Amino acid sequence: MPRHYIAAAFSLLAWTAAPALAADAQSVHERLLTLDTHLDTPANFGRPAWSITDRHDWPSDYSQVDLPRMIEGGLDGGFFVIYTGQGPRTPAGNAAARDAALLRAMQIREMVARNSGAFELAFRADDAARIAASGKRIVYQSIENAYPIGWDLSLMKTFYDLGVHMISPVHFTNNDLADSATDPGGKEWNGLSPLGKQFVAEANRLGMILDASHASDDVLDQMIAMSTTPIILSHSGARAIFNHPRNIDDERMKRLAASGGVIQMNSLSGYLITVPPNPERDAAMRALAMNYGPFRQLQGARLAAYAAERGAIEARYPIPRARLDDFMAHVLHALKLVGPDHVGIGLDWDGGGGDIGLEDVADIPRITERLLAAGYNEADLQKLWSGNVLRLMREAEAKAAR
Repeated sequence: MPRHYIAAAFSLLAWTAAPALAADAQSVHERLLTLDTHLDTPANFGRPAWSITDRHDWPSDYSQVDLPRMIEGGLDGGFFVIYTGQGPRTPAGNAAARDAALLRAMQIREMVARNSGAFELAFRADDAARIAASGKRIVYQSIENAYPIGWDLSLMKTFYDLGVHMISPVHFTNNDLADSATDPGGKEWNGLSPLGKQFVAEANRLGMILDASHASDDVLDQMIAMSTTPIILSHSGARAIFNHPRNIDDERMKRLAASGGVIQMNSLSGYLITVPPNPERDAAMRALAMNYGPFRQLQGARLAAYAAERGAIEARYPIPRARLDDFMAHVLHALKLVGPDHVGIGLDWDGGGGDIGLEDVADIPRITERLLAAGYNEADLQKLWSGNVLRLMREAEAKAAR
C-alpha cells in the first residue's frame, strides 16, 4: 500500500478514536460520584444580583462554578470553603475574622435554603451518595485558615455544628496556630504553635479532617505525626514537578500516603509553572481596584466597565498560564508515586484555580478522559473523585465516636 494511503489511514483512525475516547470518558464520568475538595465559590454568595442557579462565565463576572456548569461538568458537589484572609492577630482582629467566617457560613446555608431542590447540606460521609442519588448537589463545608478561631478553640465546635468537617490552620502568612509555607518572614513557630498542637487534638476529638494545604513543611510533618486520623492536602501540588513551597516533595508525599492521607491536586497556575513578576501589571491592577473597589461588590454596567478595563490590562501585560497538560503532570506524578488510594482533586475554583483547557467546572470531564487514557480504570477514578476524601471523613467520624 502506498505510504500516503497508510498515513491517511492512521490519521482517520486517530480522528475517529479521539471522539470515541471522549464519549467513553463522558459516560464513565457521569457514573462517578465527584467531589472537589476546595471550592471558593461561597465568596460569590454575597454578590449583588449573583445567583448560583444562573449560568455565569469568567470573562464577564469572574466566577467558575454555578449549577448549570456543575451539571454540564458532572460535579456532584464538594467542600464549599469558608475562607478568611489573615489580618491583625489582636482581640479586635480575631473578633472580626470570627464574625466574617460566621457570616460566610450563614451565606452557604442561605444559598442551600433558597435552592433546596438543587442543593443539600452534607454532614456525614454517607450523606454524599444519598444526596447525589436524589439529584441534588452535595454541600460539605470547610475552613481555609483557622484565623477566625483566634485563641478560642471552643469555636471549633461552633463551626463543626454548623457543618464544617475540614479545617486548615493557616494561609499565606503565619498566625497564632502555625507557620505558613509562604510567609515572607519565614518561620515563627518551627511548625505548630503550642495552641496549634491543641488545635490538632481538638479537630481529632470533633471528627474534623485536618488540612495542611498552605502550611509549612514542618507543620505537615507535625500534623502527620500528631493526628490520630489521616490528614489531607485539599489543594496542593507536587514539588518534583514544580518547585514551589506550596507544593510538597516526594518524601513527604510518601509519608502522607503511608499515614493514610491524601493529596488533592490544585490547578492554580502559580503553583504549576513559573509565573514571572510583572510589576507594571500589578500596579495597573492596584489602580483598577482603587477605582472600582472589590469586584465582587459590583454589578450591571459598573461590573461590565470593570471587566473591560481589567481585560485591557491583561492583554497589555500578559502573564503565562498553566495548561491542562501542566496540571495533569502533577496528577500523574502523584499517582505514580503514591497510587490512586492517596490522590484526589481540589482545583481551587473561584480562588485562583483554572488553566488553559481547564477554565471552569464544566471542563472537569477532561481530567477523567486524560486519566482513562493514561491507563487508570473506573475504580481508580472513583477513589480520586470522591472515595479517598470520604474514607478520611469516615475515619475522622469513627475516631470521634470512639
